[in-house]
Amino acid sequence: MSLVRLTIKGISYSQTQNGAYALLLSEMEGERQLPIVIGAFEAQSIAIAIEKDIRPPRPLTHDLFKNFADRFSIIVKQVIIHKLVDGVFYSSLICERDKIEEIIDARTSDAIALALRFNAPIFTYKNILDKAGVHLKATDEQEDAYQMATPDIEHEAPEAAPTDNDNNLKHKSLSELNNALEEAVNNEDYEAAARIRDEISKRK
Repeated sequence: MSLVRLTIKGISYSQTQNGAYALLLSEMEGERQLPIVIGAFEAQSIAIAIEKDIRPPRPLTHDLFKNFADRFSIIVKQVIIHKLVDGVFYSSLICERDKIEEIIDARTSDAIALALRFNAPIFTYKNILDKAGVHLKATDEQEDAYQMATPDIEHEAPEAAPTDNDNNLKHKSLSELNNALEEAVNNEDYEAAARIRDEISKRK
């Protein structure tokens, strides 16, 4: 089976499900996207890895894994989303240590968070993209992703409502948003930081 390389298109917060996010993966040589519903913690970790300006005062779980792997010379070479069964994506980390390759099972959200930290490519098989890939227009991506996404049911999403209302963010200036982002990171409120980062990105 042929592999298709994916890139991260973005992360959107669900307006209908508290604590749920849609991670959009896009094929690099095509127009299809693979939306996956993930939990808040994983979404925050992925957003922080994408946004280099957000630096947590203490390492998150995926940062700790990266530091641990670096200390013991373990490299994540690539991530493969290899199976889709009953609405659940299954992924593997292809790792290497001392020129010996190992395959480790992982949740897709965790695998992608680690791929970003190791600068590792993300792949899936063509048949999975044929089955679960969708065509989303730019205007559809914020909400339709949740209707089309296949849920990663292994995540544990908190039920707490967002601390920052999207409407409030829209009325803030860029300077105010940047200050709010810094404050959220200092307070280790990464869910709020992710939403603030998204609003800043929309204006660039």
